[in-house]
Amino acid sequence: MTAKQSHAGGRFPAFLKAWRLRRRISQLDLSLEAGLSQRHISFLETGRSRPSRFAIAQLGDALQMPAAEVDAMLQAAGYAARSVQNSWGQETRHAIDAAIDHILKGHAPYPAFVVDRLWTLQKGNDPALRFFAALGAGDEVNILRALLKPGPVRACVKNWEETVKALMRLLELEAARRPHDLEAADFLKDLMALPGVEDACGQPASEAPAPVLAIELQADGQILNLISLIATVGMSADAVLDDMRIETFLPADEPTRAWFYSLSGVALAG
Repeated sequence: MTAKQSHAGGRFPAFLKAWRLRRRISQLDLSLEAGLSQRHISFLETGRSRPSRFAIAQLGDALQMPAAEVDAMLQAAGYAARSVQNSWGQETRHAIDAAIDHILKGHAPYPAFVVDRLWTLQKGNDPALRFFAALGAGDEVNILRALLKPGPVRACVKNWEETVKALMRLLELEAARRPHDLEAADFLKDLMALPGVEDACGQPASEAPAPVLAIELQADGQILNLISLIATVGMSADAVLDDMRIETFLPADEPTRAWFYSLSGVALAG
């Protein structure tokens, strides 16, 4: 074992114990769920035993860990992450890419785009790219940063404080799913430090909130009201796929619907 592996393996016991306590289960309960002996669980948490890749997979399933956290636990034990093993074939990759492209294309004339766990734009349909251009997004490829930082996109959002509070809550929940994702934690801190964001998040809750928050924007002199739906790749054991989000914007009223049809140069459907 190399010195690097020895150092990484030393992080595994604390990693496992932290996740077990996070799930509020005993070593006995974990052993039953994972199909491992309680003695082995105890030895793993004290560092007396080194886990196999199979044991880590069993523990990840038993603890209902996100794929990225299973990857982090593998690395803590000195193994390579599953997501860098490139174990899925070309046919599977093609099927996933085709499925995502189908959703993006089929959502026209409304915007649909793919972001990673930090909301960095990966791809978008033509309506999404035209819409971002109309908002003045420019070269900014991070959707949250474009919306939260002072600039043309933020200036377009009429209910900015409500929108920010809801989006930051979503980001906090996602970050909480991956407590060992330091990059996500730093990203959250960076966004919270932007002017006005912390104050927006501290706004009191409405006594009668709307069932769905519509983002209200102004573009080309038109007030647009949008709701969003977010889709994920189901039943994925790959961290990159597990953290991928497909966001689709939909009009919340008829003028918004008409505006997107006009933007796309398509006749308004009846």
